[in-house]
Amino acid sequence: MDTNARKGDNIYNIITISGEKARQVIDTEQVYLAWKAASRELAARYAGSMAFKNVGRHQYLYRKTHKAWKSLGPRNGETEKAFETFHVGRRTLQDTVASLTARLNELAAINRAMGLGRVPLIAARILRAVDSASLMGSALDIAGTHCLFAYERMAGVHIDSQLIATGDIDLLFDRRTSLRLLARNVPPDGWMDLLKSVDQSFRLLSRGSYRAVNKDGFFVDLITPQSADPIKPVGSTPVIDTDLTPVEIDGLKWLVNSPKKEVTVLDARGFPLMMSVPDPRSFALHKIWVSEREDRDPLKQGRDRDQAFLVAELIAAHLPHLSFEDPALHALPLELRRQAAILTAGTSRDAPPALEPDW
Repeated sequence: MDTNARKGDNIYNIITISGEKARQVIDTEQVYLAWKAASRELAARYAGSMAFKNVGRHQYLYRKTHKAWKSLGPRNGETEKAFETFHVGRRTLQDTVASLTARLNELAAINRAMGLGRVPLIAARILRAVDSASLMGSALDIAGTHCLFAYERMAGVHIDSQLIATGDIDLLFDRRTSLRLLARNVPPDGWMDLLKSVDQSFRLLSRGSYRAVNKDGFFVDLITPQSADPIKPVGSTPVIDTDLTPVEIDGLKWLVNSPKKEVTVLDARGFPLMMSVPDPRSFALHKIWVSEREDRDPLKQGRDRDQAFLVAELIAAHLPHLSFEDPALHALPLELRRQAAILTAGTSRDAPPALEPDW
């Protein structure tokens, strides 16, 4: 059942995805998850190369990883078997990845024809770069409007509304992430290097800024919770003039501590990607809290409130198993959780059953 609702000055239409479209989305997700698992296994188990090399009068088996060659022993039955196993296994897995890649290309074309693509291309490419660096869901999550693409997929719907239109993306940085992980996965020149791998036109808005922008005016914001002790930060990536510097924002600790959801969504060309987002209940509660702050930009307050009610409606109508009374939300302050009474009043969960068909 499709629903229409008005909150403030915005009207949104929630369109249920069913039938052939639903099957197409599920098929794409399954192939994508298989491709992702096979690709990661290929990178983990078969990175580099393996070859026999002459050393003096003897041959030794060497394995190359990260530009370094390491001897695995002299040539004998055991090393010859290891050599064969490596190359056969890699060829087999490469064939699997190639086959799944071709299948994803086919599915994406069908997704485009069926109008299933949702996430703007530039945002999708940035998120794929984050995921490829193994930072998605570990050091970075998605915050702000782009979360709505994940929530609509969780609900099995499409949201027809200006409330999902945005020219920026918020990357929520968890500063508790180990420096070892960051050093291993963040490129040598930092976050900007990651963005430039997607689009060379990205530049800092100003020296030491938390914002980057590309030639098309698409912004990327690196945000993080406010430190408990502003004089002694918990720890962050090294601050250099040429890189993004995370900006501390009050209230984000609730989203960082919230349960996370990993959701497969489709970009505007029909290709899948993974998003790690806060639990939709946390998102709605945080948005309603932000909308009532006196220091919030008045032009953004109404949009914050409308997005909060939109997500509350998705939960009530399509995700009824997600209760605002869930103990999993107890990491959020009690006063914040009490805002649920405002969000759930008048939603589908509390509304009386329909007595007339949707003519």
